[in-house]
Amino acid sequence: MTIQDSSLQSQNPVSSAQNSVGNVHYAVSHALSHPTEQTIQEAQNAIAQAERAMEQAKSHSDQPAVQQAQQELEQERSRFQSLQ
Repeated sequence: MTIQDSSLQSQNPVSSAQNSVGNVHYAVSHALSHPTEQTIQEAQNAIAQAERAMEQAKSHSDQPAVQQAQQELEQERSRFQSLQ
């Protein structure tokens, strides 16, 4: 992959949303396995970032990838709720 390809991908709202949801999965998993104030806050921050990314992706597209990312985000929110 060239630098140009990477740059173009990072500007795509759909891929940004998908990456954000992936970050939420990691952060929630980390908070579940090591529940500290810091890991819980990191998970909350990741969820907030993913929500912003999802809003941008939805405004650009309503393709199946966006819908799938939204479903995955909802699943991660449910997992996170078990901490509270």
